[in-house]
Amino acid sequence: MPVILQIIDQAHWEADAQARLDLVRIYRDAPHQRMPAENAESFIDQHLKANHCFGCAHFNARLLGAVAMVKGADEAWWLSDLCVRKTTRRRGVGSRLMALLAEWSIQQNSILRIETTTLPMADRLLLSKLGYRPVEPSARAPGVPAESEYVELSLASLNQ
Repeated sequence: MPVILQIIDQAHWEADAQARLDLVRIYRDAPHQRMPAENAESFIDQHLKANHCFGCAHFNARLLGAVAMVKGADEAWWLSDLCVRKTTRRRGVGSRLMALLAEWSIQQNSILRIETTTLPMADRLLLSKLGYRPVEPSARAPGVPAESEYVELSLASLNQ
């Protein structure tokens, strides 16, 4: 059974007990330096109540990894807080999730963006391998602070 993409929004969260359990486990397993909030439950709750969602790697009736997704004013999706269950790390789940999101963004005709200002170099290198490209200051999306560094994956960068 292949890993597939599953988008978890507030409605899915409320309707699917297994998704709730798995998503909490994913973020509880996160290394401390990667967890953006005091606890997994509050992070997920705040995110979903703000009408954001999570892109998740779904395999064998379980969620194995997740990335937070926020739709920007220009319809681009900002990704953050990628985490994979501890038991499935180093098996390509995170890379597969990012590839599935790339395919999804093509179907949606949207751009994926990731803030890189605070990302470790290893994460930046992975994003480069996955096709994400830095955005020049002159081409910045509206509303993005000038001091922010980010990469994006667009149809143009996929065709390079």
